[in-house]
Amino acid sequence: MTLQRPASVTDAFLQALVSRVPSTSGGTWKLTEVYTGEVLVELPQSTPADIEQAFATSRKVQQEWAAWPLRKRLDVFKRAHALFIENATTTTDLIQVESGKNRRMAIEESCDPPMVMSHYIKRAPKLLASTKRGGPVPFLSSSTEIRQPKGVVGVIAPWNFPFATGLSDAVTALIAGNGVVLKPDNKTALSPLYGISMLEEAGLPKGLFQVVCGEGPDVGPTLIDNSNYVMFTGSTNTGRVIGERAGRNLIGCCLELGGKNPMIVLEDADMEDTVQGAVFGVFGNTGQICMHIERIYLPESRYDEFKTKFVAAAESLRVGASYDFEPEMGSLVSPDHKDRVQSHVEDAVAKGATVLTGGKARPDLGPAFFEPTILEGVTKDMLTGTMETFGPVVALHKYHTVDEAVALANDTDYGLNASVWGGDLKAASEVGQRIESGNVNINDILATAFASKGTPSGGVKQSGVGARHGDQGLTKYTDVQNLAVLKKQVMGARPGQDYDKYVKSMLSGLKMMRKTGLR
Repeated sequence: MTLQRPASVTDAFLQALVSRVPSTSGGTWKLTEVYTGEVLVELPQSTPADIEQAFATSRKVQQEWAAWPLRKRLDVFKRAHALFIENATTTTDLIQVESGKNRRMAIEESCDPPMVMSHYIKRAPKLLASTKRGGPVPFLSSSTEIRQPKGVVGVIAPWNFPFATGLSDAVTALIAGNGVVLKPDNKTALSPLYGISMLEEAGLPKGLFQVVCGEGPDVGPTLIDNSNYVMFTGSTNTGRVIGERAGRNLIGCCLELGGKNPMIVLEDADMEDTVQGAVFGVFGNTGQICMHIERIYLPESRYDEFKTKFVAAAESLRVGASYDFEPEMGSLVSPDHKDRVQSHVEDAVAKGATVLTGGKARPDLGPAFFEPTILEGVTKDMLTGTMETFGPVVALHKYHTVDEAVALANDTDYGLNASVWGGDLKAASEVGQRIESGNVNINDILATAFASKGTPSGGVKQSGVGARHGDQGLTKYTDVQNLAVLKKQVMGARPGQDYDKYVKSMLSGLKMMRKTGLR
């Protein structure tokens, strides 16, 4: 198909970006424009030796970076915040050409790293400040909690939000004084590479933030083995592999993994708002959002009303390949992923599910397009009944009681995100608290939870370990050093002292400290 590439995405610009990727083997990967399937650039592929060198370079620069006063480090991100916003259009162009998402989602993705920067610019001085506490002996001892950077953090970013996750997860590690080695997905390496160039323009020391590229099995083991901490966003199966290797290396990791996210509609929900929310929750980013909705539970009394309005809304969506804001839904990320989504739908239909709308690929629009799809009659013996489809596909289900709806929502190995819609906010919130999920949104799908940078966001059950955002989103990238000072040797029996008398004195002291509140 004929489609004019954005003016900013020139061959020279792309070559400059990928020149940052180390590759001594000369191997490359064909990075394509998703809308057309045409090759954009040959992306260098990093060898294990390249990865080890990237860590060595970052580690050397990190020692200097960690010695900078925090205020000086934060000044870099104040300048970067302005640059990221100033260049948001170029970032959006890159996100679109490499991922195929519609422009609305791409521009919103470009805003996430500046939001993270803004939050931690304000919060980091308190979180990273040394905190002096009392020691075991009042007045004669003290203990100071000191936050030390871990060293060099390995960040493995997914293809669905390459700029948001790749850069936002790295920013917090950098603020804490670490170096970073990022492995983006081969399909979506351009926007994070551009983000690194903007950070360096803002004053980040060159060499501190490295990027390596390659297929996961080829580069993952070396990256983990050289990291002091690993941040990963992706599938549960891959997360298990990363967690096991990190454990063998005795390093920490944070894993945001898969989901089979439910939406519960209560009887008093505003149906217009609920349908509008469901359209975004299911079809936003073509269903390729970790927190998107794949299961909707509706009261019998309102099932037909919702179904009619929701099907009509899905069928009215403008789907297409365009670098303007006209399409409301874009492409899936690749033909391979389109085939996977299609296989889930075909399996459901073969086992008795009904397609209410959609259900087919759209090769007339591009090589990886798939229609907005709504199913009913989905059961747990179907692929899409229990597995994460990760596409523009949702199943509708009826429930008789709220207790049943909650039980159905919780009947999954996953627990990343959930959504509850109702007019009575107190009642809806009470339902939300019963759902086994790291994030629950009331009268919203996901944005309210994810954009609340002050509150941790992560999964439970098989949806992950740890969280991004909130205070722990920064402190997880630090080690705690306990600097203890004893002013005078008063702990333990003195030479020649009767030990029975010492014990009585010690126990009396403990009673006194508890009584007076000193300890």
